[in-house]
Amino acid sequence: MRRTPHHRLFAATLFAASVLAPMTPAPATTVHATTLHAPTVRAAGVGRYDPDDCPPDGLGPELTARLDSTIEDVRRQAGIPGVVVGLWMPGRGSYVRATGIADTATGRPMAVDSYVRIGSETKTFTVTALLELVDQHRVGLDDPISAYVDGVPDGGRITLRQLAEMRSGLFPYTFDPGAAFKYSNTNLVLLGLVVEKVSGQRLADFVQRRVLRPAHLRRTLFPRGAEFPEPHPRGYTDQTLSGAVEDVTDWNPSWAWAAGAMISDLQDLRRWAEVVATGRLLSPGTQAERLKTLPTGFPGTGYGLGIFETNGWIGHNGSIPGYETVTVYLPSQRATLVVMINTDVLSQGQEPSTLLARAITAIATPDNVYAGAVPPH
Repeated sequence: MRRTPHHRLFAATLFAASVLAPMTPAPATTVHATTLHAPTVRAAGVGRYDPDDCPPDGLGPELTARLDSTIEDVRRQAGIPGVVVGLWMPGRGSYVRATGIADTATGRPMAVDSYVRIGSETKTFTVTALLELVDQHRVGLDDPISAYVDGVPDGGRITLRQLAEMRSGLFPYTFDPGAAFKYSNTNLVLLGLVVEKVSGQRLADFVQRRVLRPAHLRRTLFPRGAEFPEPHPRGYTDQTLSGAVEDVTDWNPSWAWAAGAMISDLQDLRRWAEVVATGRLLSPGTQAERLKTLPTGFPGTGYGLGIFETNGWIGHNGSIPGYETVTVYLPSQRATLVVMINTDVLSQGQEPSTLLARAITAIATPDNVYAGAVPPH
C-alpha cells in the first residue's frame, strides 16, 4: 500500500476530520538464518509459542536447502535488509526462518518473534468486521454507501460490495461503479466508517472484540498512533521527501487507518490466513460471497471481498512505508505462507515481498505459484 498523493488528498478533504491523522535499504552486512522449534523459542513478554505452531519436523533437507538458498538470493538481489518466512504444509512439515538484519545501523539480526506493520492486510480485518455485521443483518452488501456516509460522490449508486471489491469508482472518477477493478484505500476508509456507524464503536474496538479475540490473535493490534510493540525490526522506505532510503520505523500509520494501520506477527498471521480463507468467523453463505473473485486485469489474480486469489492461494499482502507482508492460504493443500520484510523499496518495479512469495511457492508448491499481489497504484 504505497502512499500516493491521491490517498493523502482524499483523506485530507473528505474524511480527515472523522478518522485520519496525517503522517507527521542499506544493503545487509550480516546474515542470520536459523531453524526454530517451539520448545526453544520465546517471544518477548508473551511466553512460549504453542508447540503446534512450529512443529519440529521440517520439509526435508533437500527442500529446506533450496528454500534457504533461494530466499537468501532474492533477499540480496532485491536489497531487502531482513526477512521472516513461515511455511506450514500439513503432512509434509514446516519451514520457519529469520534471515538478514533488523537494524542496518547496529546489525541486529532479524528474529521470528518480531512484530511488523502489516499495511493492507488490515483490509482483511476491516472487511471481516463488515461481514460480521452482514451476518447480523445490520447491513447489506448491496446497500448504497450513502445510507451510512454522507458526501460520497455518486454514493447512491456505490454499494458496500463494490467498495469491498475495489470496484467503487472512487479514485479515480473515470468509470462507473461496478464497471472495473481499481485498487483504492478510499474504499476501506469508507467501510471502516460504516462499521463504526452501525456498531456504535470505534473500528479498533470492534475489530478487537469481534475479530481478534474470537480468532485468538493475541499479538495483533490496531494502534491508535505510532506505538509499536517490541521486538520489531527497523523499517526502511524511499517514500521520503528526498527519495533517499530512510529509517521510518516511528512514522505514524494512522493515515492508513482501516486500509492499513495494523500490526501483527508471524504466528498470528499464520492463524489469520486460515481464518480468512475458510471463513471461520462467518456464516457459510457470507463466506461464499467473500470468495467470489472477479478479474483484476493482473494475470492469475482475482479480487473478492477484501481478499485476493492468486493461482489457488487466498489472502492478502501488505505494504506500508518500511514494511511488507504476504499472508496466504492454499486450501487444496491446507498450506499457509507468511512473509514479513522490513522494507517496501521496489526492486525492478516489483514489491520485494511478491518476489519472495513467488520464489518460495515455485519451490514448495510448483502447481500453485504465487502470481503476485494487486499493485496499489
